[in-house]
Amino acid sequence: MSKNRVSVVIVDDNDMMRTILRGILRGEEYDVVGEARNGAQAVEMVERMKPDIVCMDVLMPEKNGLEAMIEIKQTLPDTEFIMITGSADPETVQDAIMNGAGGFIVKPFNAARVLDALKKAATRVRQRR
Repeated sequence: MSKNRVSVVIVDDNDMMRTILRGILRGEEYDVVGEARNGAQAVEMVERMKPDIVCMDVLMPEKNGLEAMIEIKQTLPDTEFIMITGSADPETVQDAIMNGAGGFIVKPFNAARVLDALKKAATRVRQRR
């Protein structure tokens, strides 16, 4: 992986959502280094792969995205998180941002919105390098 490329883990319990996100990122400046189906798998994968950015669904089985993000941030505080959800109630958005999310995408989303959120996170990643 070149220094300019940014590593990403995609976390969503919906197979189709992971496929769509992977497709959006293909050919861009991102390397999808892993995928997980729930928050528990996400914690294990992110701690092992140490990606720059995690695109994570909020509502998932076993451990939701907010719980997983908080747990991951304790050991990997520089990891950028883009939270993805179908229910953008103000409390969820505020919880995500207060706990370290760098972006928030509401389903249904389009490729431009996803790439814009990732570009902002990637800029922060590169500034820390």
